[in-house]
Amino acid sequence: MAVETLSPDWEFDRLDDGSLKIHAEVQLKNYGKFLEEYTSQLRRIEDALDDSIGDVWDFNLDPIALKLLPYEQSSLLELIKTENKVLNKVITVYAALCCEIKKLKYEAETKFYNGLLFYGEGATDSGMVEGDSQIQMGRFISFLQELSCFVTRCYEVVMNVVHQLAALYISNKIAPKIIETTGVHFQTMYEHLGELLTVLLTLDEIIENHITLKDHWTMYKRLLKSVHHNPSKFGIQEEKLKPFEKFLLKLEGQLLDGMIFQACVEQQFDSLNGGVSVSKNSTFAEEFAHSIRSIFANVEAKLGEPSEIDQRDKYVGICGLFVLHFQIFRTVDKKFYKSLLDICKKVPAITLTANIIWFPDNFLIQKVPAAAKLLDRKSLQVIKIHRDTFLQQKAQSLTKDVQSYYVFVSSWMMKMESILSKEQRMDKFAEDLTNRCNVFIQGFLYAYSISTIIKTTMNLYMSMQKPMTKTSVKALCRLIELLKAIEHMFYRRSIVVADSVSHITQHLQHQALNSISVAKKRVISDKKYSEQRLDVLSALVLAENTLNGPSTKQRRLIVSLALSVGTQMKTFKDEELFPLQVVMKKLDLISELTERVQTQCDCCFLYWHRAVFPIYLDDVYENAIDAARLHYMFSALRDCVPAMMHARHLESYDILLDCYDKEIMEILNEHLLDKLCKEIEKDLRLSVHTHLKLDDRNPFKVGMKDLALFFSLNPIRFFNRFIDIRAYVTHYLDKTFYNLTTVALHDWATYSEMRNLATQRYGLVMTEAHLPSQTLEQGLDVLEIMRNIHIFVSRYLYNLNNQIFIERTSNNKHLNTINIRHIANSIRTHGTGIMNTTVNFTYQFLKKKFYIFSQFMYDEHIKSRLIKDIRFFREIKDQNDHKYPFDRAEKFNRGIRKLGITPEGQSYLDQFRQLISQIGNAMGYVRMIRSGGLHCSSNAIRFVPDLEDIVNFEELVKEEGLAEETLKAARHLDSVLSNHTRNSAEGTEYFKMLVDVFAPEFRRPKNIHLRNFYIIVPPLTLNFVEHSISCKEKLNKKNKIGAAFTDDGFAMGVAYILKLLDQYQEFDSLHWFQSVREKYLKEIRAVAKQQNVQSAGQDEKLLQTMNLTQKRLDVYLQEFELLYFSLSSARIFFRADKTAAEENQEKKEKEEEIKTSNGDLSDSTVSADPVVK
Repeated sequence: MAVETLSPDWEFDRLDDGSLKIHAEVQLKNYGKFLEEYTSQLRRIEDALDDSIGDVWDFNLDPIALKLLPYEQSSLLELIKTENKVLNKVITVYAALCCEIKKLKYEAETKFYNGLLFYGEGATDSGMVEGDSQIQMGRFISFLQELSCFVTRCYEVVMNVVHQLAALYISNKIAPKIIETTGVHFQTMYEHLGELLTVLLTLDEIIENHITLKDHWTMYKRLLKSVHHNPSKFGIQEEKLKPFEKFLLKLEGQLLDGMIFQACVEQQFDSLNGGVSVSKNSTFAEEFAHSIRSIFANVEAKLGEPSEIDQRDKYVGICGLFVLHFQIFRTVDKKFYKSLLDICKKVPAITLTANIIWFPDNFLIQKVPAAAKLLDRKSLQVIKIHRDTFLQQKAQSLTKDVQSYYVFVSSWMMKMESILSKEQRMDKFAEDLTNRCNVFIQGFLYAYSISTIIKTTMNLYMSMQKPMTKTSVKALCRLIELLKAIEHMFYRRSIVVADSVSHITQHLQHQALNSISVAKKRVISDKKYSEQRLDVLSALVLAENTLNGPSTKQRRLIVSLALSVGTQMKTFKDEELFPLQVVMKKLDLISELTERVQTQCDCCFLYWHRAVFPIYLDDVYENAIDAARLHYMFSALRDCVPAMMHARHLESYDILLDCYDKEIMEILNEHLLDKLCKEIEKDLRLSVHTHLKLDDRNPFKVGMKDLALFFSLNPIRFFNRFIDIRAYVTHYLDKTFYNLTTVALHDWATYSEMRNLATQRYGLVMTEAHLPSQTLEQGLDVLEIMRNIHIFVSRYLYNLNNQIFIERTSNNKHLNTINIRHIANSIRTHGTGIMNTTVNFTYQFLKKKFYIFSQFMYDEHIKSRLIKDIRFFREIKDQNDHKYPFDRAEKFNRGIRKLGITPEGQSYLDQFRQLISQIGNAMGYVRMIRSGGLHCSSNAIRFVPDLEDIVNFEELVKEEGLAEETLKAARHLDSVLSNHTRNSAEGTEYFKMLVDVFAPEFRRPKNIHLRNFYIIVPPLTLNFVEHSISCKEKLNKKNKIGAAFTDDGFAMGVAYILKLLDQYQEFDSLHWFQSVREKYLKEIRAVAKQQNVQSAGQDEKLLQTMNLTQKRLDVYLQEFELLYFSLSSARIFFRADKTAAEENQEKKEKEEEIKTSNGDLSDSTVSADPVVK
């Protein structure tokens, strides 16, 4: 004892034993508290440092995940150590075989099932070229060879398992027994054997249902025949062909004829050379049948119940074992056969893997025909009818199932959240662990039930080739979402689950150890000694030792094998054995929790049912309220990626992945994203154009969809990309708005409004188009005017003082106007380069007009009259005070009218006046372009602080030594600034240019006929005034056709032409406007005099007439005055104060000045030279 080792001085401590214990407990508690506080402190620091390191994990974003499956480091031989050597050997052999079966099963499930299932996928029929199928099969031969080796290995293992079991259960009474087997039932062995038979059976079913594989195989064999006839053409040696053909025949016989399972059960199990006898071994036969029945009893009770875990898979194994039993012993238990078939009423079909569905009744009838004959046909028929009714009932109850599972799963998730968020209390630790364990298992059970419903229903529809209703599809998709929600829930709380799982397994192991120790004590206390009792004790010790450690698969397997031996001889009471079995089942579940959840929630089968995806997307689009479920569906679609990586018929599995990726993305774009884009765009358009009342948008009548919910979704992960619905729609709208604005720049405001609305209504962050925008007061575009300047000058009237153009007539109730701001905005849109182009166009236009002008002036009628008028004026100017007589101008007007008038009632002089007005309008337009340019430049330059001192950015960048791109940008900025400064400071003298370009031509001797122009101005002004007054009078009339209040184009035109001909002085010498003023004032005075005389005579009618005459004279005088002012203003633009000779003189003087200043500079540099030296 420990106490005896103490020194004699400490003997008195024996009295204080109790107090010491209390003290130690207090210290432990304090230490525990300290640890808890310290942990929470660390947690707080961690949370403060980084909000992404939390308890919650993200399924889509996390690059790592926790794997909780413990791996066994020790070998089986190290684990199975007891004093009982024989028992050690038995358990070791069986454990090794079970491990081997598990490995084979894993290999089949990952590699072979997927390799076969995905054969032929990834190449569309349209994309397949002749010979592709043979190439695919050629690549696949090596895979089939591997499969052949695998199947052979499975056969060997089955044989070995049967032999090992037969060796233990010997019917020969004389032969020595290895261990006493009465009451020992190695059920685990039979379950594992069933699993291996299921694998072979599944391979058969996959190949049986694979039409493409068989077709390609046939084509490949045909190809071989043609190679056989001409091997040299294919570069193959003939002697190699024969063995290859034999090999193919072997593969076909072994794998492709649907005989994989059959060949296994039909093996020769009896050893020929006096080894193990199997078929004659009655004890083994009984044990075999007993084990099948006891496994079946467990399975039958749970099948189709909410607490079902893996009973369906076991049922397939039972059927396989039953056939194996029949093949070995050639006996059939009719009653058991019937009960096996009765299960079909509960479970009409079982999904073996992916889309492979298995009908137990067909299998049993086919494989055990002897028993099938004993049953009446009616009962077999009932099973088939039941299958159809099952599907109908399932379809009807689906919606109800979905609703109930929706509630179950939601409440389960709430339980998970609450139970995992609670702090664990030390005093209720065991209770808390039990609760957690139950919640975890409940989640797994829901996952299993939902997964079974989905797979069975979908695969049954597919195999029976019955159409699914849209409601069923939607319901099944909802179930898929629930399934993924369960998986995500476990994943989100990975850290807490991982923490809990290790505690729960320890807790369960502790419970199991307690029960075993009770039984062990019972065995020890019984003093009767026998080998059997020794075996039991050794088995219990082995179970105990193995449970003391991590809960690995191997350890749990050994425990179950040990308990098969340890539970005989009533070592456990019935009320003890059942709880132990429950604990072991829970331990199995919890130890493999995440792996099992993952397997149940694996939606790889969706690849074969991806036709439902478009219907699902349509449903999501219609019911946008829970758009977030898309994440779950994409997570499900992603599940088949690992499986696809085992495809071997293509050059690389990447081709298959790309093909799948492309297909899913096309469906997503067509059924959701593009529809969403169009709908959002339509909604924005209709909202912006509500004033047009396009259609009824009353939400109470037409309903309303809140599509904004799609934009609150996190990006969806699929393959190696994230699908961001928000970004996709934003990009679509940006692109559409940009392109449409480019086509019609004047719509920029509408699209800006739509952009703002998209941000407000849907929260989309739109990109500004940065196109040169047009304002709402753009008026006619400069480009439009420039291209149609001949139409513009005839349709618009110019106002000199306000610098605006007004439309002459319009079909609308309003007239368009164009002012400087419009032009400035237009220039801002198109850039200042447009100004020079406009002037160019104007020059072309003027050229044409001046040609007509010249023709008119050259006309004999006109020319002769003008020469006559000039001569007349020279003769009478001295007598007439150098004034051109008014009546002479009037006479000219009348004379021209006699020459003829147009159908519209216009004389030649009217047309000539219009020509001059159009020339003037063109000049007015040029003036407006210049003003607009200055306006635009000054608006742009207003951000420069000081125009006198502009910083040179290029130099600054060079000083800082920045990158080449920055230097380029700085250079660009400098050029833009200097451009704007120059433009805003002076603008371009376009009038001067247009004078300089035409003046020399006008003043040439060959155009002498144009020199008569000044004398036609008086009759022209008279004509203009009459026209102007008639236009203004029409403003007050009802019919306003031809009404106008301004037409300064005429004054501009006259001023421009006089300048070109250098005839300002000649025109001024006529003193025409003085002559007009004198004439009208004289008449007004005469009328006033007459009025005074008549007022005494009291003739009212005559008075009225006189009043009207006076008014008319006033109006005429006012109009002439206005014209005079306009003409005087227009002349300022063309520097009317100087003649051509004076301007030339000024030019020469300037040039001489420049020369002399340059000369001075050169002189000064010469003289300065010696001083520098």
